Amino acid sequence: QGLKPIVSTESPALIFGTTTKLASDLPATDSFLSKNKVPDLQKLFQKADGLPVHLKRGVPDKLLYRTTMALTIGGTIYCLVALYMASQPRNQ
Repeated sequence: QGLKPIVSTESPALIFGTTTKLASDLPATDSFLSKNKVPDLQKLFQKADGLPVHLKRGVPDKLLYRTTMALTIGGTIYCLVALYMASQPRNQ
């Protein structure tokens, strides 16, 4: 008799009928028609101008940074106020 495999050696049937595409089947000029911006951004971010990386792109970065800081500080104050109000006993 010998040893028989417990698990079937046949591959299971496909659950979804879609097939996968290989990378070689895709067209070469699909969605990469624009100019590569990575070298320009590398020059910008590696410039030694004393600014942190998250503020290197100017006004939009400063606006996002300040908005994030304001929301963080506001949320912290709101949480502390809510905690203080929850710790006080209610008047009957």
